[in-house]
Amino acid sequence: MSDSPFDDDVINKPTHYNQGNIEVSDFIIDQNMNFLEGNIIKYVSRYKTKNGIEDLKKARWYLNKLITEVNENEWNKIWWRDKTNF
Repeated sequence: MSDSPFDDDVINKPTHYNQGNIEVSDFIIDQNMNFLEGNIIKYVSRYKTKNGIEDLKKARWYLNKLITEVNENEWNKIWWRDKTNF
């Protein structure tokens, strides 16, 4: 294998998503993750080989958004459950 910069297929198999035994996108699909969950995994898995702390901050942004959505969904479930008891 040469050290050519063209060896890294940045479209089909970028190295920052292929550090282990499974490609990040394959894991996200296998686990049936939604957009927010997938982005959290994506940014955490690549931070060491791509954008460092910037990727961790992006992951945190998506995590905070997911937490907000889960909290709102739980509140809505409780609210609707209480309304149907009348």
